[in-house]
Amino acid sequence: MKQIFLILFCCNAIHLGAQHIERVEPPFWWSEMKSESLQLMLYGKDIARYTPEMDGITISNIRKTENANYLFMTISTTDVAEGTYVLRLKKGKREVSRYTYEFRKRNEGSALRKGFDSSDVMYLIMPDRFANGNPDNDSSPETAEQADRTKQGGRHGGDIQGIIDHLDYIQELGATTLWSTPLLEDNDPEYSYHTYAQSDVYRIDPRYGTNEDYKRLGDELHKKDMKLVMDYVTNHWGAEHWMIRDLPSYDWIHQFPGYANSNYRMETQYDPNTSDIDRKYCVDGWFTSTMPDLNQSNPLVLNYLIQNAIWWIEYAGLDGFRVDTYSYNDKESIAAWTKAITDEYPYFNVVGEVWLHDQAQIAYWQKDSRIGAIQDFNSHLPAVMDFTLHDALSTVFHEDEASWDKGIVKVYGNFVNDFLYPDINNLLVFAENHDTQRFNHMYGGDPAKYKMAMAILATVRGIPQLYYGSEIGMAGNKDEGDGAIRQDFPGGWPDDKQNAFTASGRTERQNEFFAYTSKLFQWRRQTPVIHSGKTKHYLPQDNVYVYFRYNDTNAVMVVINNSTENRTVETGRFRESLNGFEKGTDIITGKEMSLGEISIASKTVMILELK
Repeated sequence: MKQIFLILFCCNAIHLGAQHIERVEPPFWWSEMKSESLQLMLYGKDIARYTPEMDGITISNIRKTENANYLFMTISTTDVAEGTYVLRLKKGKREVSRYTYEFRKRNEGSALRKGFDSSDVMYLIMPDRFANGNPDNDSSPETAEQADRTKQGGRHGGDIQGIIDHLDYIQELGATTLWSTPLLEDNDPEYSYHTYAQSDVYRIDPRYGTNEDYKRLGDELHKKDMKLVMDYVTNHWGAEHWMIRDLPSYDWIHQFPGYANSNYRMETQYDPNTSDIDRKYCVDGWFTSTMPDLNQSNPLVLNYLIQNAIWWIEYAGLDGFRVDTYSYNDKESIAAWTKAITDEYPYFNVVGEVWLHDQAQIAYWQKDSRIGAIQDFNSHLPAVMDFTLHDALSTVFHEDEASWDKGIVKVYGNFVNDFLYPDINNLLVFAENHDTQRFNHMYGGDPAKYKMAMAILATVRGIPQLYYGSEIGMAGNKDEGDGAIRQDFPGGWPDDKQNAFTASGRTERQNEFFAYTSKLFQWRRQTPVIHSGKTKHYLPQDNVYVYFRYNDTNAVMVVINNSTENRTVETGRFRESLNGFEKGTDIITGKEMSLGEISIASKTVMILELK
């Protein structure tokens, strides 16, 4: 009873002091972290008038800004045990407020958690458009925009419970890792569903659920031996973020003064001939007028972002980050952010959105890049996104007649430049995502072309990423607005007429898409030679591309016929890769065939496990 009384007393003390301490961030921390210090942000009306003290904790630095509502206090965490510690605000010798701060015990093995890697298949969802598991949270009195499925750009009601309800579906598809676009609070008055304009980065948006719901999502995924990737935004916040509405300092964000838009020219980050003004408008310019650009070169901002990221890893048990607009950040600062994350978690994976169309420029941003080293730059970013493969997949299946630079040679050409990347297995490979044109729209919903693209993603080096709904043939034209490529998944809402989450609820065509995707990626999940094997490929002939994934004991042969005619492939040219193998089994049909001559239908792929 005594222990219960003390807990109630502490909680009451926090409540009584709320007039001086409205927020402390991070809201709690963990003992035994690698970093030996912690920057606490204290917020409250005129809080800078007071002097903070913390029982049993050494305060190494107190920083005030021009806004008296903030105090930044650095404390030593060396040998700090789990438990609660009283933070006091004093005016002279008089205590005016107190706050109980908690250090929690880390989960065993937390620091050595293993992130997603090339053995995984990543499934990307827009949570507002995936499934509505709890209609009661569709709208919230704490947020401006309310759910309205009639609006293409409005909130539709998808949430965390809806994701949890359909984890079996995602697993059946062969995916092992879930990447959800952001779930943190976005209080924009409209178009808030994408959640990239965040208004509180320590809080899950109440229309998606609670922080506890998000942690539960991670726990449920881990029970299924699956992984959770958070979409993290370092470059900007939303204009409605509570700190943007009461800036700690003028230089917390980039100002010109006020707003100026980015020129989006990321090449200015490494162009040796660029002008200072062009680089400034790329890095410091706002992504949009409603997304103020964070100044990561301000140490207070950088520490805030580092600690927030680590807090979510530890709290929710994350297995990775996908970092939005990675190459728009100040490159030295984002490199320091990334290094701080991977120093704390050496086996954690972070993939950055580096939306460029040249492999040397993309490779510049990967950790230990020899290209970056020319400028004494190391991003410390483990993984990048293979946008040049995406570019090739967006056009190649329309190019029925091969030429020097048209047809399947575009895919071949992408892998010719693999030498540029320090870690080719740590590239995210994809045919589409939530920002690009829908694959099935570009190719008119042709199942044959979809199957070719998926077969390539499933068999090349790197980490394949699928975009929700494509596996049932979903399309949508981005030219009609972003909402057209972010449609509701059929069956995700209680009143939907069709439920495509089940085989019986899908149409025959949808089941064709799903069955192929599931069989392909379930096979990949169990095939280590694809995860870490070497690649050997051969110059395409007659719009037919052949490559092998192999190691010391196993090999897979991939034959892609991108022409409109059936082809017969003589295999003598591949002798160096076929040495010791006599037969191959098609992983889709189960048909076994000899390797002397291979007949392949137009616009199809064969994936042969060699024996």
